[in-house]
Amino acid sequence: MTTWAIGDLQGCCDPLQRLLEKINFDPAADRLWFCGDLVNRGGQSLETLRLVHSLSIHSTVVLGNHDLSLLSIAERRESDQRKVNPDLQAVLFAHDRDALIGWLREQNLLHTDHANGWAMVHAGLMPKWTISIAEARAREVEARLRGPDRERLLRNMYGDRPAWSPKLKGMDRDRAIINVFTRMRYCTQRGRIAFDAKGPPGSQLPGLYPWFAAPGLVKRDLRIVCGHWSTLGLLIGMGVHAIDTGAVWGGPLTALELVPQGEAPRIVQVPGRKV
Repeated sequence: MTTWAIGDLQGCCDPLQRLLEKINFDPAADRLWFCGDLVNRGGQSLETLRLVHSLSIHSTVVLGNHDLSLLSIAERRESDQRKVNPDLQAVLFAHDRDALIGWLREQNLLHTDHANGWAMVHAGLMPKWTISIAEARAREVEARLRGPDRERLLRNMYGDRPAWSPKLKGMDRDRAIINVFTRMRYCTQRGRIAFDAKGPPGSQLPGLYPWFAAPGLVKRDLRIVCGHWSTLGLLIGMGVHAIDTGAVWGGPLTALELVPQGEAPRIVQVPGRKV
């Protein structure tokens, strides 16, 4: 069995189909991991969701910031839903929208496979979070996302404050956890997220570090595959495999074979969306 991690799709269904053909994906034997941000901007969000949903028995998905935004919009009034871009409206007013939205809501913020030595998150982790701590924080929010209070959570998850602290409670705590898993790129030495810093390493202000290279980073027992940071591009090092290569912006769509520890990963790419 081969397991492939695939970078941010953002509504790019045609590149995904080309990538599945190129890796010779066999649903009878292989598995797919999707690093989040399945929807938005690419013009084929509905087709992308339908395709990934059809592969759900053979795949694992983590939620990205754009996926959470779609879930939030889906809880609003129809008049508000008609104000979003046509790509998301195609999902919101599709005949199978309830099945797609319901399935998306069931996906995790963090996926771990301890047997094979891998973890997957959309954006990043706090520098001081071990894998076990990150798992506990993810489970907190996932439970509320699927519970009776999900509308309140999705309505109030937006905002850059407060910074994460283990002392946080209630909605502030949920928002801070969501920001870490789905929006993190750079942070300070203490782990405060720099939300406005989005360029490649070297472009950030002094005192900011990529989340995987911050001083005092804890040692983690799993390799991490992630997306979210298209200007970072393909990066393999420091226990991190970043594979958002900007398919929605005209870059390639990337698949990474999740090989056992010590083996060199195999990378397969296809052209992304034409822009």
